[in-house]
Amino acid sequence: MAHASGKQLPWVYIALMGLFLLGLGVVLLLWDKGELHLWMNGYHTPWMDWVMKYYTKVGEWVPYVVVFGLLFYKTGWATLLLTNLAVTGLIGQRLKYLFDTDRPVTWFAEHMPDVQLQLVDGVRMSQFYSCPSGHTISFVALFLTLSWLFTADKLKGEKGWQMFFFLLTILGGYSRIYLSQHFAEDIWVGAIVSVVLCLIWVPLVYKVQKTRFWDWNLRQIGSKIKKNA
Repeated sequence: MAHASGKQLPWVYIALMGLFLLGLGVVLLLWDKGELHLWMNGYHTPWMDWVMKYYTKVGEWVPYVVVFGLLFYKTGWATLLLTNLAVTGLIGQRLKYLFDTDRPVTWFAEHMPDVQLQLVDGVRMSQFYSCPSGHTISFVALFLTLSWLFTADKLKGEKGWQMFFFLLTILGGYSRIYLSQHFAEDIWVGAIVSVVLCLIWVPLVYKVQKTRFWDWNLRQIGSKIKKNA
């Protein structure tokens, strides 16, 4: 079987993310931190509250469901995603303690006490360790890795999938601002951290793809059981 290469970058996703980070970076330079958050957080509707409340949780547990699902396709894919999530997540947590910045509810209480943030019922608000956004790191790690895998294995419609994965990433990042769990700068830093780490980590893991382990999957166990039955 011809093996994919970790050097086959998902250029569509990377280009879109690059433009997004450049644009948001300019906005962060021009806008006041508090005012920008109020503008980005200013429009709420009941249906958006519901969508954002639950979609933001994709960054918490869905990546690991995807890892389990990939075990039925290629163990190498599952391992790559799992280790990428672990590396980006651990470094992201260390950076949170290094930067030690306040979350929006704490920051506004201190700097703009007269402002009443729009909060969503049922969402437990965090107070500290705001930057970078761990959820954004997870969203990028998940969808950039999937874009990479789809590109490397030349799956049908992979460019369309890259665009779709990018939109899901941005929605995940915005959900953190919508819920007032993070500032825009936290999303920006989280995305940069995750992209850089993915660009370093994925090619390293791809080096083991020529082993039998890479293409093994859980379906093979079922096939062996049927043959021996």
